[in-house]
Amino acid sequence: MELVARPLMPQTLAPPKAPAADQSLVGRTVLQIVPDLQSGGAERATIDMAEALALAGGRCLVASRGGRMVSELQSKGGIWIPFPAATKNPFAMALNSVQLARILRDEGVDIVHARSRAPAWVAYYATRQTGAKFVTTYHSAYYGTSPIKLRYNAVMATGDTVIAISEFAAQRIRQLHPDASERVVVIPRGADLRVFSPDAVSPSRVQRLRAQWNVAAHERVVLLPARLAARKGHAVMIEAAKRLAASDMSDIRILFVGDPHSENFRQAIETQIQRAGVSDLVRNAGHCDDMPAAYLAAAAVVAPSIEPEAFGRVAIEAQAMGAPVIVSDIGASPEIVQAPPQTPRHQATGWRVPPGDPVALARAIGEALSLTASARDELMLRARDNVQSRFSIEQMQRATLDVYRRLLQQ
Repeated sequence: MELVARPLMPQTLAPPKAPAADQSLVGRTVLQIVPDLQSGGAERATIDMAEALALAGGRCLVASRGGRMVSELQSKGGIWIPFPAATKNPFAMALNSVQLARILRDEGVDIVHARSRAPAWVAYYATRQTGAKFVTTYHSAYYGTSPIKLRYNAVMATGDTVIAISEFAAQRIRQLHPDASERVVVIPRGADLRVFSPDAVSPSRVQRLRAQWNVAAHERVVLLPARLAARKGHAVMIEAAKRLAASDMSDIRILFVGDPHSENFRQAIETQIQRAGVSDLVRNAGHCDDMPAAYLAAAAVVAPSIEPEAFGRVAIEAQAMGAPVIVSDIGASPEIVQAPPQTPRHQATGWRVPPGDPVALARAIGEALSLTASARDELMLRARDNVQSRFSIEQMQRATLDVYRRLLQQ
């Protein structure tokens, strides 16, 4: 019998309506700039806002070197402008600012929205040349203590409005860049509940993924969906896997789903898996193009980051799909996942564990996999309601459109 979470059809919450058309944005042009459109939270937010602008009667341009998400951008009303936004070469960035300023003038751009540091520097100087309004979104905690690094990071706090994607991020901006405090607006990222819904995923999609992953019908999947990078905690998960292997859980398969940050790191992870003796338990599955089905196929989802994250997109998507989720208790995670002891167990939506603690991680995974059917169903409903009420894509879109509207009125 295949162990896949079954959707609770009568009780699944309906997503709210999309933002309605707003005459103040009709005919106005917003250009978003990101390094690429390959994958990631900033890229997902870029596409979400392109859709919202199109529905509001505005025009959204996206300057980027492109990637696998370009076709989705275009299908939702965005216009892709090929642009070398990923470069960090100072001379190339200076030339890019001139080129971007030309684009802003030619296209009549009213607002430029930057979502990454190198593109933000280019956009900062381009908007100073053209008079376009400038918005930045603080998508990361942006660590670095050297004066050069701090100065490089500071561009993300120079927007006419600075969007923080969590209270944690907002506090970090105010701490590092107190001059920006009055320009900070907290807008959490959102999950698209039309897509991340158990009702929206057919059994055939789940079965296709399990076959692609070579997971047997009786095996339970523990999913770690994140780019293969040291800060995402893959090494901690491997150590936790050693402890799970020693327990009576021979039917689980731990899958790392995501693009590698570098080939060297991917090889290092493969080596660690072999040395830990868990190669039959842990596997690199690579990029997944159907994350809703991946979450539904999972018996548990883990996000064991070892550095504080400005948000936790995996956590809200997994909760939206009703998957038990375990996160590191740092960064924005306490805002997203309600967990004991801070939250009564009957109100919890997941687990939070100390970062870098494989023992605690293995214990939480064991608890998640040991839930009774009724306890899991109750957790699914609480988790989805948590996302519906606090982290829907519509809430994020409306709040960001309000930012654009206020800037246009100034």
